[in-house]
Amino acid sequence: MEIYKNMIEQLKKREVKSIEIKKEEFLQFREVLVKDELFKHFRGEAKQGGNVVFTFLDQPRS
Repeated sequence: MEIYKNMIEQLKKREVKSIEIKKEEFLQFREVLVKDELFKHFRGEAKQGGNVVFTFLDQPRS
């Protein structure tokens, strides 16, 4: 779980442009992500095969 928190922080600080979460890890990652105060600023884009690429947005999604 700590690794997911670190990945989320890197995205928020713009240290990385995006992170890719494997299909098998998605539910564990999401559990950590939804607890983040800036949850609405994250966008997940599903890729073929079930992996999801997350990016951080300046404006929260609605």
